[in-house]
Amino acid sequence: MAKVGRGFAKAVGIDVDQRYKAEPSVLLDSATANLQSRSIDPYYESEPTVKEYLLEHRPTLTGVIRYVRSLFPFLDWIFHYNITWLFGDLIAGITVGFVVVPQGMAYALLAGLKPEYGLYTSFVGFILYFLFATSKDITIGTVAVMSTLVGRIVARVTETHPEFAPEEIARGLSVIAGSVLLFIGLIRLGWLVEFIPLIGICSFMTGAAVNIAAGQVPKLLGVSGVNTRDSTYLVIINTLRALPTAKIDAALGLTTLFMLYFLRWVTNYMAQRQPNRKKMWFFIGTLRLAFVILLYILISWLSNRSVTDSKKAKFAILGTVPSGFRVHGAPKISKELISAFAPDIPATIFVLIIEHIAISKSFGRLNNYVINPSQELVAVGFTNVLGPFLGAYPATGSFSRTAIKSKAGVRTPLAGLWTALLVVLALYALTKVFFYIPMASLSGLIIHAVGDLVTPPSTVYQFWQVSPIEVVLFFACVLIMVFTDIETGIYFVVAASAALLLLRLAKAHGSFLGKVDVYRVSSNTNEGGEAAAITTKRETFLPLERRDGSNTSIAVRNPYPGIFVYRFSEGFNYTNTSHYMDELVAYIQKYTLPTTPNRFEKLGDRPWNNPGPRRGKVIDAADDRPALRALILDFSSVNNIDVTSIQGLIDTRTQLDYHTYPDRAEWHVANVNNRWTRRALAASGFGFPRVSADAPAESIFWRPIFSVASSEGLHNSEKERAVASHKDVETGSADGISSCSRDDVIGVPGKLASLQGVNRPYFHLDVASAVETAIGNIEGYLVQEKFTQEKLA
Repeated sequence: MAKVGRGFAKAVGIDVDQRYKAEPSVLLDSATANLQSRSIDPYYESEPTVKEYLLEHRPTLTGVIRYVRSLFPFLDWIFHYNITWLFGDLIAGITVGFVVVPQGMAYALLAGLKPEYGLYTSFVGFILYFLFATSKDITIGTVAVMSTLVGRIVARVTETHPEFAPEEIARGLSVIAGSVLLFIGLIRLGWLVEFIPLIGICSFMTGAAVNIAAGQVPKLLGVSGVNTRDSTYLVIINTLRALPTAKIDAALGLTTLFMLYFLRWVTNYMAQRQPNRKKMWFFIGTLRLAFVILLYILISWLSNRSVTDSKKAKFAILGTVPSGFRVHGAPKISKELISAFAPDIPATIFVLIIEHIAISKSFGRLNNYVINPSQELVAVGFTNVLGPFLGAYPATGSFSRTAIKSKAGVRTPLAGLWTALLVVLALYALTKVFFYIPMASLSGLIIHAVGDLVTPPSTVYQFWQVSPIEVVLFFACVLIMVFTDIETGIYFVVAASAALLLLRLAKAHGSFLGKVDVYRVSSNTNEGGEAAAITTKRETFLPLERRDGSNTSIAVRNPYPGIFVYRFSEGFNYTNTSHYMDELVAYIQKYTLPTTPNRFEKLGDRPWNNPGPRRGKVIDAADDRPALRALILDFSSVNNIDVTSIQGLIDTRTQLDYHTYPDRAEWHVANVNNRWTRRALAASGFGFPRVSADAPAESIFWRPIFSVASSEGLHNSEKERAVASHKDVETGSADGISSCSRDDVIGVPGKLASLQGVNRPYFHLDVASAVETAIGNIEGYLVQEKFTQEKLA
């Protein structure tokens, strides 16, 4: 196969061995022999191959079994289920159930559907999630933001396609969006959610909360003539204009809202005053929703007990809620229906993802476990695909109910089953009671619930301290949602977050590093009360421009005249290659002299972009800038590189070769940890000395320094204390300049091997070893050049 590949490459004009011809085999062989003469085993770095990559990522039977098992994480804990877990799940599940029943019906009204659809959606979310869950806290069901978005979609579609019923639109949207999420989760692309930053989530949730709350105020006050589907600012203005038309509903709505906040304040205050009863006050505070709704149902019943038609009630009430599950079978989905809500599918998917993943990750960190985003997308997708068969509309994770469930002491995802049973009980036994629920009270409940979604000012201030530009993005998103709609805000926050990420990548600034001697001083004192002496000294490298916040009174010096160390800050790829390389070349040309200042004897021979001194003037002979000798690239922040970045390095090297003509500066690379990045650099001529084809080997001074370490196991603590983790050993050159014997090093083990590849001597473990190598080569070259000139003289 290899011969066939080489034959094909030759036929199309590809020389597969061309890159290896540039490697100075004589010098590399000399370094190998030098190491072997000291009984140090040389190491030759092997490059990764496409075959190796494919073999590593090929599907295997073990991998398939592991994948299938990962789809059902409940198998890892279900067989360990016990009475203690059951008790905790029972309490948490029932507690959430008292909240989800009134919230589910209220949110269904936000979605433009009948209240029972909220109960259907909640039931399906609770009954299915535990099969696929990697979070014990999250609750899938109706949520305010998703319901509001569905309501807007339903209103828009029914306006242009009146033949579609609202529930038909909502169920079809759930199936399509759920299928997309299920596909993303099954192919394990959950990592895509990491591209949504926290600032985007917070701004979206805040803007949506303001939008929802403003839309509920007219119902809260009982005013009429306000289109709650308008932009938020218009809803606020029209509500203020319609205040004179407020009805008795305002008394119910405002007192509901006041009571909810008052009860929460009382329970929080008492929990602080009585820490030993904190759990009791928590449950009392959680049950405030059920208590308030039951109270106003009683008030409504007393006021309207003789009413059989909800339209004749003294104030707006919920009306008839059918008992049991009235929706069975597959939703009707046609091409016309899909095309009608197709423009809203991306926004729906975004809301489903952002709410569920953000909430589950947050509570996972809070409770010391890690979720699997891909598996969570499987759970949400599966719920939204199967839910519509029982009448459910799009559902995702709920922040308020998740917080309640977590604080209630939930132990496993199985707690959702108890909540589902409570929802079923409500559907079959309490629907007649639901008839009397005041609409104003439901609006107060919604406003109270979405209030927790607003990012508090203290958090925004913390964002300002971390990244002011992201706070600007935060307020921009909120204002856009206030003056337009939720969908526009969603698209803006996604686009703006991506733009900010690309801007930071494209405008990344590298740093030229200087050297500082660092001394370690213990803060302890000895027995005599005297301060401990300096114990160790080492070199560290800091940015020369001192933008890192370190003490500016400390002098940072250049590593060596003509040696420059450049560190990438934000990765190295096609987005920032040009910016990095332009910055690097401009700095070097500013602080170095061309190796041959008088290279052009005639003015006409000079290039237009390097015209030299003005006519009649000569080059400043007193310019003490050094010539460029070596450039060291610090890849500590770089993992992968691409074709564009490699080509940028090649072009920059060519440009600097012109600056150093007839010499050529050395290029060293430090902290390269990715094998494919090392392969890319080596394939482009980096990682080893560049030697002219016509240059005799004896005229080249080369003094590589290899880091070596013990290649034999240690069996006792004495050896471990005696042996250093690694020791830099100078291999020396052909003329014997600078050598080091193992016998002169105390504590070196019996068998050593080089850590880095002998065939890649210009790839270094760290910046310090790279600088040391470059200095050794330069000084040796200068000594050899001086010796040659004296010999010729």
